[in-house]
Amino acid sequence: MSRTSNRPDGDIVQDFLSVADLLAEPQLAQLYAYLARESEATVQDVMDDLELAQGTAYSYVNRLVDAGLVDVTDDEQPRRYAAREIDLTVTTTAGDREYTITPALIDAVGRRETDADIDTYIHRHGVAGLATALTYAVARERGEVTYRLMAEDLDISPLAAEMILQALRPVVHEHYETGADVSHATQEGVNE
Repeated sequence: MSRTSNRPDGDIVQDFLSVADLLAEPQLAQLYAYLARESEATVQDVMDDLELAQGTAYSYVNRLVDAGLVDVTDDEQPRRYAAREIDLTVTTTAGDREYTITPALIDAVGRRETDADIDTYIHRHGVAGLATALTYAVARERGEVTYRLMAEDLDISPLAAEMILQALRPVVHEHYETGADVSHATQEGVNE
């Protein structure tokens, strides 16, 4: 794992555990992604836009603040909150794989509750598998790979590859530069 800690005491292990909570709880991931997208928001904004009950919204925001993943940007009422940038790299010893946990991955996990394809993919391949799929989704939107190549590389069905790539497409367009001059229709012609 490599990155600098968000905490003044530099407790990278605690930062990792905080991020692990995000990946384990889709609603927290969804809230973090929302705050990252909005730059700043109040709890009322969270309640309105994410359709959360008041108690739930305050509880989740406070959990993220306590975890060091969200900052209070304005102490005046109503308080405003902003997500801290996350860029955490985890290297596993099994297969020497490296995964980077970014706001895009957290956003994808947060969509798990509203997107059955993402939920199914995580259920079958785990969050690490979703991280790999997200890498392929970025490459596909840039016209660098096809769903068939992804399926072959990951030993999954072409249908499963196409479904997760389509499900991750909005995440990719929200978080990555994909070469806006290349239309999706052109990419489909290249990718088939």
